[in-house]
Amino acid sequence: MTKTLLVAVDGSPRASKVLLAGVELARATHARIVLFRAVVVPPDFPAAAATSGPDELPAYLLREAHEQLAAFIKTIPDVPCEARVEQGVQPWREIIAAADAIDADVIVIGSHGYHGWDRILGTTAGKVANLAGRNVFVVHPRS
Repeated sequence: MTKTLLVAVDGSPRASKVLLAGVELARATHARIVLFRAVVVPPDFPAAAATSGPDELPAYLLREAHEQLAAFIKTIPDVPCEARVEQGVQPWREIIAAADAIDADVIVIGSHGYHGWDRILGTTAGKVANLAGRNVFVVHPRS
């Protein structure tokens, strides 16, 4: 029986479609959703580009992620839902760690598809699907 879904979204326009797929799955299985976002500051981001110092960018990104998830949660009042944001270096690692921490039954994640170097290096969705110790529901873009 599915009780908890970890729905991992990013800051892309496709995040709402991933959320919708997670909500549909949660409604069908009477599960709760933990809406998750991994925040990563690119290692090559120049510190001088931050407004008040190098520590401002992570705080800004975390705040934006929390606001995005809060807005998403307001759109689904009929499904038990909570938000979680973690900062890390590799989103796929943060997603798997969050799923382990909450003992999620299923991870719902979006796929942007394989293009160019992604075929060699792998994508976040591909790494989560291959390395998570639980079921993964991958939401693919529609043509």
